[in-house]
Amino acid sequence: MTFSICVRESYTDEAGDEQTRFGVAVTTRLAGVGTLCPFASEHGAVATQSLVNVDLGRKGVEYLGDGLAVEDALEALLNADDGRSQRQLHGVGADGEFAFSGEECRPWYGHVVGDNYTVAGNLLTDEDVVEATATAYEASVARSATSERAGSEATREQRAPDDPTTDPDSPLAERLIDALAAGYELGGDKREDLHVQSAALLVRTTEDRDMAPYYDDLRVDATETPIEDLRETYELAAEGYEMAMERYADEYADDEDAGD
Repeated sequence: MTFSICVRESYTDEAGDEQTRFGVAVTTRLAGVGTLCPFASEHGAVATQSLVNVDLGRKGVEYLGDGLAVEDALEALLNADDGRSQRQLHGVGADGEFAFSGEECRPWYGHVVGDNYTVAGNLLTDEDVVEATATAYEASVARSATSERAGSEATREQRAPDDPTTDPDSPLAERLIDALAAGYELGGDKREDLHVQSAALLVRTTEDRDMAPYYDDLRVDATETPIEDLRETYELAAEGYEMAMERYADEYADDEDAGD
């Protein structure tokens, strides 16, 4: 029914503190995918698809918030699910990745697990869709990664070589759309007789921000051009956020102070 990507990235905020952001993006040849498949919090990102069980995504993120490793959280949910063989479930936590494709998912189906990301899909034209999505995301990380890791020597030593710091000014939401676009261009969902499509993305972070960017939670619920429309929605949301912060930053700050 769909293909999706879940990712984890490290970055350094304006105060010089290490932060982690999680993102998930998905598209399908059905309406309203954003209500069913993508889940994210400051603890991880999860996508549930094929024969969708929304509880797997919702509870998966809750379990990550309770401190479970992503592989333990999602495997436990699958073990308790009678429909396991028809499920596709994948995601990332604070320090791990997990992907599962049940043997009764409809072809082409499969998944890719990489450093800090997972990609999965079913009812696709072929495996090139998930591979192109993964390759596009990896390329975006390479472009976004900073040349020198910020923070103390201890922080730099603790970070693994395959966990590069990404540029906080390189929005993850935009790069998730680019990754979906790469898979979509190679065929995506094979049910070409279904013209109504949808797409969605979520990005969450450990950073304590006064205001989350408007472009970190977007959905296109019914369209014939899901990636194009999601990109346009992102661009408008980013423009609106920048305008609002430029013109009303002081008022927003006053509102925050009044609520303390």
